[in-house]
This record gives sequence, C-alpha cells and structure tokens, in this order.
Amino acid sequence: MSERSPCTARHVNHTCIAVKDIDVTLQFYRDVFGVGTDEVVDIEDQAVRAALVRVGGSQLEFIQPTDPNGGVAKFIERRGEGVHHICFEVEDLQTTLRRLDDKGIQLIDKTPREGLSGSIGFMHPKATGGVLIELVDQDTARR
Repeated sequence: MSERSPCTARHVNHTCIAVKDIDVTLQFYRDVFGVGTDEVVDIEDQAVRAALVRVGGSQLEFIQPTDPNGGVAKFIERRGEGVHHICFEVEDLQTTLRRLDDKGIQLIDKTPREGLSGSIGFMHPKATGGVLIELVDQDTARR
C-alpha cells in the first residue's frame, strides 16, 4: 500500500444493484444476458436477500430489502431501483479501515464484518462524493 494513500484498490469486486424483487431481476439477467445464479442468501444484519452473479471477470450483486424500514428499502423509496454501491478489493482490510479512520475519512464500519463478498467494511457516502463504497479483503473475497 502506498504511503500517500490509506487505501489501494486492487480490483473492482462487484457493483451492487438494489431491486424490489430479486427473483424477477435474476430471471431477467438469465433470459437477456445468459448469466445468473440460484444462490440467494438472507443477510439479516443488512435486512436484505442478496445474490452475486458472475459476468466475465466481474460480478454484479443484487440486493432486495427484507425490512420495509431498512436502509435498502429507504434507498429504493428515495431513488428507485438502481446502483447501490461499488465494492473494491483491498489488501489487509483491518489496516485499511484503520488508516482511513486515522485520516479522518468517515466510515460506516471501523472494523471488518462478514458480508456476502467476504470480510467487508463500508465507507460513508459523505466521504466519497455521494457514492457508497464497500471494501472487501482480497484474501476473503468471493470471486
């Protein structure tokens, strides 16, 4: 990692799209693009049903809210379905989060937690020009 930069992105792990109905969305991607997955998981602490779909060397993550008062449901209510966040793979997530925090960059997660993509942490959109950024430890990242 560069001394000048508290965070070095190694790879875009996925782009996440918030949707109202994950089953309908997955069927659309199967029918139109020939890609998809049957693995949909509940992530209780994020109040979503989620799926990762491989598209060549990249992935799309789809999230459907399970709690009408949760963050993703509110996101869809305010903005409609669409891009929710971008996820970058980083080396040593714990150290990266500490360095970002030391630089005064606003974080949602100051310590890693388990997510669909591996060990993750989110940067606050207020610190990134309005883009929700997820960081995933490259050693635990699902690819």
